[in-house]
Amino acid sequence: MAELGVNEHHQNEVVSYMRFARFKRSMCLKTVDSCFQDLKDSRLVEETFTVDEVIDMLDGLQSVVHSEVESELINTTYTNVLLLQQLFSQAEKWYLKLQTDVSDLENRELLDQVAEFEKSEYTSSNKKSTADPIKPKLAPLNEGGSELLNKTVAYLQEENEKLKTRLRTIETQATAALDEKSKLEKSLRDLQMIQGDQKDITELENKVAALKSQFEKTLNDTTANQKFLEEDLVTTKHNLLKVQDQLSTAEKELEKKFQQTAAYRNMKEILTKKNEQIKDLRRRLSKYESED
Repeated sequence: MAELGVNEHHQNEVVSYMRFARFKRSMCLKTVDSCFQDLKDSRLVEETFTVDEVIDMLDGLQSVVHSEVESELINTTYTNVLLLQQLFSQAEKWYLKLQTDVSDLENRELLDQVAEFEKSEYTSSNKKSTADPIKPKLAPLNEGGSELLNKTVAYLQEENEKLKTRLRTIETQATAALDEKSKLEKSLRDLQMIQGDQKDITELENKVAALKSQFEKTLNDTTANQKFLEEDLVTTKHNLLKVQDQLSTAEKELEKKFQQTAAYRNMKEILTKKNEQIKDLRRRLSKYESED
């Protein structure tokens, strides 16, 4: 006899059920993993998400995982009910009334024994397979009724221990999902902070761009005005030179015309005579001064 305190036949039945439960557990884990993978493949296709989008993804993931875990727990309960129904049916053939102690289902020591048995059963390389091609239903042995009852109760206790192990696995999965949710919420808060900083930077960039545009406009207007003033100054200088040239020409023309008039000639003759008279008077004065 071995670790579970039952005979070889019953232990083989336990191993068979553990394999069945192990297979169902792996299928449930694959289903939960696929829920997360489907979310990654179908929704996580962008680099950034809004708060509403992340909340929507988390709510959807929570709904799917909740449904899968609930379905697996319900199915496990129904499976155990069927197992109990088989045991009770066989016990009734011997007019036995089986009883269960639910408090032992939470016995940590017994649960650890079941876990150790499962570990040794599936990890030991020297362990031989005890699975039969065709699993017969449980049948009463040629033993006393009390002995059969005790062994049946022990078997049910082991089944309950396996259920507790299954529940711990599901609790671990739920904890992992909550951790993932916390990480996503933290990522959301970080994203909100980054979005706030980005908004401030965008506003500053817009203000700088507006000031730059206004400065360029003012600079362009100033350049245009300066160019206009320079062109106007050049034009004014050209006009001034032109007017000065015209005035000079007009003065020359006027002087030329004045010299050609009779009054100018008469005045010139009078001035010439007066000059001659003055010269003569100077000679006379000079002569008298030398005699003295």
